[in-house]
Amino acid sequence: MNRRKLREHLFKLIYLYAFNGIDAMPEQIDLYFEGLDEVVWDEDRTFLRDRFFRITEKIPEIDARLNETARGWKTNRFGSCDLAILRLAVYEMLYDEQIPQGVAINEAVELAKTYGGDESPAFVNGILGEIARTAGV
Repeated sequence: MNRRKLREHLFKLIYLYAFNGIDAMPEQIDLYFEGLDEVVWDEDRTFLRDRFFRITEKIPEIDARLNETARGWKTNRFGSCDLAILRLAVYEMLYDEQIPQGVAINEAVELAKTYGGDESPAFVNGILGEIARTAGV
């Protein structure tokens, strides 16, 4: 499976996390994979599961960064899709040295175009651009 497709699945799992909490996620991940029309190979399932749990471990730090960056907004006011996209992108920008910041931002904007509202791409791009500037990434 290519990186873009893996990223899309991660976004969806992070989105599910917002409604289920961490304790329910092992079962939710299994149900997610069972409900797919496409074949997801074992190595991709392992990658997605491992990456999901690494991201969720960092959510307190990621959300703190988002709260600092989004002036006048807190993560509890973000749209659920936007928040999941931002959590994934910030993780990639700050904790995954293999993904260039420009790729993380571009892919997040593309996810926002597909899954977010009309204002989502600009919102996501603005937040991530500011994080990139202030983090010196």
